[in-house]
Amino acid sequence: MLTSDTRAGTVLLLTGAVIISFSAVFVRVAAVGPATAGFYRMAFGALVLLPVALARRERLWAGAGPLGWAALAGVFFAADLACWHQGIHYLGPGLATILANFQVFFLAAAGILVFGERPSWRFFAAVPLAVAGLFLLVGAEGRDLPPTYRAGLALGFATALAYAAYTLTLRHSQRAGVGRLAPTANLLWLSLVTATLLGLGASLGGERLTIPDARSWAVLLAYGALCQALGWLLISRGVARVPASRVGLLLLVQPTLTFLWDILFFGRPASGVELVGAGLTLAAIYLGTTRPAPLPRALAP
Repeated sequence: MLTSDTRAGTVLLLTGAVIISFSAVFVRVAAVGPATAGFYRMAFGALVLLPVALARRERLWAGAGPLGWAALAGVFFAADLACWHQGIHYLGPGLATILANFQVFFLAAAGILVFGERPSWRFFAAVPLAVAGLFLLVGAEGRDLPPTYRAGLALGFATALAYAAYTLTLRHSQRAGVGRLAPTANLLWLSLVTATLLGLGASLGGERLTIPDARSWAVLLAYGALCQALGWLLISRGVARVPASRVGLLLLVQPTLTFLWDILFFGRPASGVELVGAGLTLAAIYLGTTRPAPLPRALAP
């Protein structure tokens, strides 16, 4: 049976994943480049998180150790976003998304090999089912691969590895015990580090960090406040309560819902195969994150 703490963590993770599933919607509506959108997501998120942390009287400094873990998570998150955006340029959004969500395997391997977790057979059945669902969702877009396929493939797996490393580092920073930063303060420092790295990357890549109009300002403010501040704050509060192997499956809610938002908001045509893929992914998440209720004593063997 799942403990009440694990159930609460699962609810927090799922809610956060639903919120950050709108990330692609905000990026598509804002009239800025991908690196600029990532920079303002983190910068505006930090601006929202600062007064929240102060209002909650959370310590912004708890020693070099907790700050170091938050900064390390920020480095991994910046690498994740940078590799994913470049992977989209080489492979297209479909195949890049499939490869990014191989984070499930990295997290599962870490949970089993590093943390000694023992997932049930339901989890082992859910992982390939989830990957198959994601392939049906976006695999068709990967049919016509560009000449830079090998570089894009490497970037896709680098995205998955960076995403898994970010999730594990965030999880550790919230399980560090006495002296750790509270979730809001931890996410604040993480966001500042990520914004700094993405801003430097955009400048070095020749992308100007300018916001062209009022609509883009409003969209990017909402993007930072909702997807970065609220969404990842919920995830950071839940991630420490859920086994690492299960975290990856829960976060698969994000790409699945992003696909559905593309259909609903932007009129993306969807085939029957893609809809089956969405159903398979959601079924896999349910299978991998739940356990059957115990039999009543009278029925137990």
